[in-house]
Amino acid sequence: MEGLEVRGLSKSFGGLVVSDNINFDLRPGDRKALIGPNGAGKSTFANLVTGILMPTRGTIHFDGHDIGPMREAQRVKRGIAKTFQVTTLFPKMTVRENLRLPVLEREGLGFTMFRRATGSAEIETEVAALLEQFDLKDLADRQVADLAYGQQRLVELALTLALKPRVLILDEPAAGVPSSETHLITDAIANLPDDLAVLVIEHDMDLVFKVARSIVVLVQGSILTEGTPQEIASNAKVRELYLGAGHG
Repeated sequence: MEGLEVRGLSKSFGGLVVSDNINFDLRPGDRKALIGPNGAGKSTFANLVTGILMPTRGTIHFDGHDIGPMREAQRVKRGIAKTFQVTTLFPKMTVRENLRLPVLEREGLGFTMFRRATGSAEIETEVAALLEQFDLKDLADRQVADLAYGQQRLVELALTLALKPRVLILDEPAAGVPSSETHLITDAIANLPDDLAVLVIEHDMDLVFKVARSIVVLVQGSILTEGTPQEIASNAKVRELYLGAGHG
């Protein structure tokens, strides 16, 4: 089976259960969102899928292979990548230099050409394509520190895509981004490759309803329900627990 298949996933810290018997699928081309109140276990779930945390019980299969024993770096090489709530860029390097690093790393060249060096023609072509895809061409030779925060999040998204993932987990991609810049994030997500499986973990419900075709609601470490944006917006229990009266 292609894609991600999670069954019976549970995680406890002592007596505290933070993930409780989660069953979850993410297929190629999916655009899913994971929502829930603070403390629902959303980031814990993402960390279990990416190998940052190891589960107490349950299985995680990717393309039919058990990846449960794999650590984070091994899962990245398998094609599972995650962005973080806070940017993880090199602020004193240019956008182009930041984007070059994961391509070099992916090609096994590591940080041997770390600072100002250029890569091969193939690598530079790939970097140029990423700049084009994320509308960063005009910013390519500016230091990341000089960019608006929304633009920095775009660079981070491009950087993650340079790893050529097949599953992309976006952990609060709009966190800290002013509302006037969130369209940069929604546009970038809309332009991601059609065959890429995308999971968005986000509090910004306007963004969620724009980019997700399916929404999973997590409450106290368990999945409450899953449905289309329309189904979730009209679900009385979800509205009571999380959405309030603003959607539906």
